[in-house]
Amino acid sequence: MSQVLDTELESVVIRFAGDSGDGMQLTGTQFTNAAALFGNDLATFPDFPAEIRAPQGTLAGVSGFQIHFGSTAIHTPGDQSDVLVAMNVAALKANIKNLKKGGVIIANSDGFDSKNMRLANVPDDQNPLTDGSLSTYDLKTIDVTKITRAALQDSGLGVKEIDRCKNMFVLGLIYFMYHRSMESSIAFIKSKFKKNESVMNANLKVLQAGWSYGETTEMFANRFKVAPAKMEAGIYRSVMGNEATALGLVAAAQKSGLSLFYGTYPITPATDVLHELSKHKHFNIKTYQAEDEIAGICSAIGAAFGGSLAVTGSSGPGIALKTEAIGLATMLEMPLVIVNVQRAGPSTGLPTKTEQADLLQAIYGRNGECPVIVLAAQSPSDCFNLAYEACRLALTHMIPVFFLSDGYIANGSEPWKFPSTADLKDINVSFAKEKAEGDDKFMPYQRDEKLARPWAIPGTKGLEHRIGGLEKQNITGNISYDPANHEFMVKLRQERVDLVANYIPDQTIDSGFEKGDLLILGWGGTYGALKTATGKLLDEGYKVAHAHVRYLSPFPKNLGEILANYKTVVVPELNNGQLVKIIRDKYFVDAIPYNKIQGQPFMSQEVVTKIKEILS
Repeated sequence: MSQVLDTELESVVIRFAGDSGDGMQLTGTQFTNAAALFGNDLATFPDFPAEIRAPQGTLAGVSGFQIHFGSTAIHTPGDQSDVLVAMNVAALKANIKNLKKGGVIIANSDGFDSKNMRLANVPDDQNPLTDGSLSTYDLKTIDVTKITRAALQDSGLGVKEIDRCKNMFVLGLIYFMYHRSMESSIAFIKSKFKKNESVMNANLKVLQAGWSYGETTEMFANRFKVAPAKMEAGIYRSVMGNEATALGLVAAAQKSGLSLFYGTYPITPATDVLHELSKHKHFNIKTYQAEDEIAGICSAIGAAFGGSLAVTGSSGPGIALKTEAIGLATMLEMPLVIVNVQRAGPSTGLPTKTEQADLLQAIYGRNGECPVIVLAAQSPSDCFNLAYEACRLALTHMIPVFFLSDGYIANGSEPWKFPSTADLKDINVSFAKEKAEGDDKFMPYQRDEKLARPWAIPGTKGLEHRIGGLEKQNITGNISYDPANHEFMVKLRQERVDLVANYIPDQTIDSGFEKGDLLILGWGGTYGALKTATGKLLDEGYKVAHAHVRYLSPFPKNLGEILANYKTVVVPELNNGQLVKIIRDKYFVDAIPYNKIQGQPFMSQEVVTKIKEILS
């Protein structure tokens, strides 16, 4: 073997792609963990079909996992990949357009036979591994399937079980290419398969075979080094958005001293919040998988009435079913957090693809005048911060709060620095005190300076009061059909939301000029792409800025002043234009929409190109 050359790189983008049964999500996750343990900054993008077992060999069945890791700050999973692992021809065909010219292709030749060619609608005489069409790339053809079977010929496992191990060969090879330790994956395999020793040993053997293949073949004579990133001192872990959401809810329960109740019904991509919360029963967390979405939220409202931190979660179609009950919580003035992990719609839509299409639903999507607080996280780790903040506002203002995430940040991951308890805002909760004989009668809608009513726990002496969905008389809470009272209560409920602006941070400029030619105004999971695009534009001398809105109802009090400092405001969104409508309506700013509705996140270069077009 020739001498191995090491090349220093600042960052690398790798995309693993194959059939949904090829284990590419697991491979990507394992490499992510190793990169995180090494100290790289990173961002990931899992991209998979909706079917549990999608049609094998077809474009619709391709499952991908992209990771961008580096020694500098990483904000996106990368626009184009440096390395593409293609387990079959469909995976290559679906992803080649986003591979850099000169990039590395690691192709499993077994996935390019006549059957796979036919399933991917590629003529037999146009096999990309042999027809020269990939001449501008660094093509490395390996029969991963054959090598895996040879390595495990004496394992006693069947062919199907053996073939399931081939993703470990790829993982071992990528570990070799980038000088990453296999220890975390070895520990994972031993833990996962500790009750099935033959499968455990098979995976360990193939993982080592992948490393050894890279070490012994001249095909991989060039290896790469990516140094650890310089990050603020602290304890870090890799965290996915749904995990961070659940941990934020747990932290809020601990900080408030309340038990947490999560009433829900499984739905992609929100289900992992339920899974994560169910692991933390020792923190007085109660999870309830109801028979449907309506039962899920109604059980949460009951828990709120009983004095718990109450949360329900879903995605767009499930939120539609919860709307009447959200109105009930608004009428009752109960603290309730509604988690909406957005996906592409309408109806079932593209359930595993990302979108930002539920903002108008969150702000306006209920019968009658039914205002609630709306927050949106901007990254996987920020899901912790905003889930915690949603709980704080719900409990201190006695009001329902929407927490918006989306499929992109819910399934994506990044390094997260553990916060200390002292870093978290206090959540001060107080219940109405019992009344002795002779005390004034309890008034359930008597308000404090936040216009929040007292939280009266059932069974507390002297606090008997009426609840229900009918309009309430102010102060007394009695049923009221008085027209003037109804108008007063409608305006009061809106005032309660508007008043929250006094208790949230001012809007800040994330990067760029305080005044300038153009402001990129974003919200939600577009943060990384917009921040990266702004950095590129600033480097090229453009007088631009980027602001990201996390408080969407009400807006921060100074948002209008910020908008007035720029000649042009552009609002990129993964929808058909929703925040831009609200901005135009509230601030009379002729903001320009920039929309993408493909179930895929923005690429930073797409944003750069659009901004240059607008400025020119």
